[in-house]
Amino acid sequence: MNLEEIDLNLLVVFNQLLIEQRVSRVAEKLGVSQPAVSNALSRLRKLLGDELFLRTSRGMVPTPFAEQLAESVTYALDMIHGALNQRDAFDARTCVRSFTIGMTDIGEIVFLPALLERLAREAPGVTLNTVRNAAVNLNDEMGAGHVDLAIGLLPQLKAGFFQRRLFRQRYVCVFRRGHLLDKKRITLEAFSRAEHVVVVSPGTGHGKVEELLRRSGIERNVRLTVPHFVPLGHILGSTDLVATVPQRLAEKMAGPFGLGFRDHPAALPEVPINLFWHARYHKDPANQWLRSVVVSLFATD
Repeated sequence: MNLEEIDLNLLVVFNQLLIEQRVSRVAEKLGVSQPAVSNALSRLRKLLGDELFLRTSRGMVPTPFAEQLAESVTYALDMIHGALNQRDAFDARTCVRSFTIGMTDIGEIVFLPALLERLAREAPGVTLNTVRNAAVNLNDEMGAGHVDLAIGLLPQLKAGFFQRRLFRQRYVCVFRRGHLLDKKRITLEAFSRAEHVVVVSPGTGHGKVEELLRRSGIERNVRLTVPHFVPLGHILGSTDLVATVPQRLAEKMAGPFGLGFRDHPAALPEVPINLFWHARYHKDPANQWLRSVVVSLFATD
């Protein structure tokens, strides 16, 4: 097929259907009628010889061929949009808008203080929202522009996304100062005898570390499980429980809660923490600016 055989507007409809997956939403987004969207889809089906989208109870689901086309079409439209709007400038000092970043509660503790301090100095009109990476469909939400960036170990973000390594996260054993484990080196035997608090966080890098501990056959006397990391400082500072946490979180909690931490006795892998953004917003000046702020503050790799 030659490019002159296809109307660019058909690809715009195709791309919007990938995001919204409902004809009514695409029509509203593009400011056209629903029959116009259906007609565009019919023309594209005939040109490409594929159904492209199948109507289901969950909306218009792309066929395998449509999924194969998705990344290239999205990237091409983004490049065209970027070229046509490259003169648009983003001025952080005068910008008034809100950004949404996907992250875990560890991310909120580790990233937000420094990020908010930078924004207060350089972009006083910018506000932030956070969403849990595991609580939303990041593929759809980032493609639709509802979530601007995501930070973490997110292997599900592949086709249609860019990523940039921030750092590798190592795990440590953390406890109150004066604990029996508060020594230069913790043995695996002493670690197993201690009483533990475990954070249950499936679908995250920490969840993978907990799974590895279980598969390794390392026995632990688990006295408490919690669904997030926020209460750990309070719990560890006033009990004899110990926890396995990322070193950056341990460093944040140590001073305020009187905690100490040591190298973990188990052979745990370092977890890569990456910054992700959708290809549609690769050239977007506002997204580029926010990415640059995150990288300048936290990237060590």
